Amino acid sequence: MSHPVDVHVGKRIRHRRWMNGTTQQQLAEKVGIKFQQIQKYETGMNRVSASRLWDIAHALGVDVSFFFEGLEGSGEAQSQTDMPGDILSDKEALELLRSYYAIPEAQRRRLFDLARALSDAA
Repeated sequence: MSHPVDVHVGKRIRHRRWMNGTTQQQLAEKVGIKFQQIQKYETGMNRVSASRLWDIAHALGVDVSFFFEGLEGSGEAQSQTDMPGDILSDKEALELLRSYYAIPEAQRRRLFDLARALSDAA
C-alpha cells in the first residue's frame, strides 16, 4: 500500500514533467534510470529516495520543496478556495496551466486580471 506522501510526491513529479513537456523516457534518461521507474514514482508505487528526488528536481528545473507543496493543510486549502484537493490530477486544469504559461508575460498578466475580474463577478 502506498503512503500518501509518496503518492503526493509522485503526482507533483508527473505534474512538473507534464508542464515541461517532458516524457517519462526523457526524464528517465536525464536521471539515469529506466522509464518504468519514473512510472512507479509517479503512481506512488515506489518511494523516491532523497538523492533521486534531488536528481529529478534538477532535471525538471525546480527546488526539491516543489514536490511537497500543498501536502500539509490540503483539506483547509480546499475549504477556503473551493478547489478540489487534487487539482493536479485534472487533465483540463493541467492543459490550462500549460497554455497559460505559453502566453507571453505581458499578455498573461492581462489574462490573469480578466480571469480574476470574472471570478469576482461570479
